[in-house]
This record gives sequence, C-alpha cells and structure tokens, in this order.
Amino acid sequence: MEIRQYNPKDEIGWVRCRVLSFLDTAYFDNVLNKKEDYQNPAIELVAVEEGQIVGLLDIEYDNSEKAICTKGEGLGGMIWHIAIHPDYQRRGIGTKLLEKAEKIAKEKGLDYLEAWTRDDEWVNEWYKKNGFAKVYSYLHLFLEGKEVEDVVRVDKPNFKVMQAFIHYSGDEKR
Repeated sequence: MEIRQYNPKDEIGWVRCRVLSFLDTAYFDNVLNKKEDYQNPAIELVAVEEGQIVGLLDIEYDNSEKAICTKGEGLGGMIWHIAIHPDYQRRGIGTKLLEKAEKIAKEKGLDYLEAWTRDDEWVNEWYKKNGFAKVYSYLHLFLEGKEVEDVVRVDKPNFKVMQAFIHYSGDEKR
C-alpha cells in the first residue's frame, strides 16, 4: 500500500471510497459527487492499493490563526475527510494516513489538528486513541413537518421549508 499526495486524476476513486466508507456511519447522508476544492492550503492524501483508492484524508489548514480552526492556540488544521474503503477497514490505514498527515502538518508549522465527528462511537474512540480530545459537542437534528414550522421561520413569499438539518447547542433536551 502506498500513501501519497492526492492527484486530480484520483477524483473518481476518492469519491467512491468516501461514499462507500460513509454508508455505515452517521455521515451516510453527507454524499458528495465530487471532491471539494479548498480556499486555504490543504494536506490531501490518498492510500492506494493495486491502483485503487482505499483511503483518504483531507486537512485544510490555517494560514493565519483562527482562519479555519477555532479550538486551539496557534495555527490549526481541520480534518474535513478521513475515510477507508469498507473492504480495507481495520488494517491500520486510517492511522497511517493520520501519521503521514501529522508529519506534513508539523513541517508546515501547524500547532494542532481539529476534527468534527458525529455520534459513531467507534469513530470517536479512534480519534481518542490517536490523541484527540473532545472539546465541544452539539446535536444534529433532522426536522420535518410541524417540527420545522415550530423552529424555522421563512419571511419570503412562496417559500416553505419542508425539512431542516440544524445544529442545537442548548441544554434543554426534548
């Protein structure tokens, strides 16, 4: 297995790997049909086995403090994507991608990495095992029907919100 820089020719394999790896996670709904382009510098790595993209890791990083990351001091890097193809999981590929990214991040003068996850316990345990600490949390809510009307107001004629995906950071749980 080779871990190397992402190349635009990798895009189809990158998308396939990400979609397949996210199917059995809380990110199942975060489907992309192309790889993002980042506004800031990025570390973009892929793991390749027999010509197939089997893992990926994308980190967009600050070029000035707090440009992207908010939870640490100094320059940070935001892990936007880490994914391992389901047929290749539990082989240490994610850890190898992270180790390579951490080495590059250090060379670029980054002080810390930040990641946002959802409620997959095994994902959160993996981050914890790799030195990350939980700093902040909130709830993702999917609303529809009357729930949307109770929360979301639309002041534009001819528009009606049918569904909403929102973040809730309050203390009240219903």
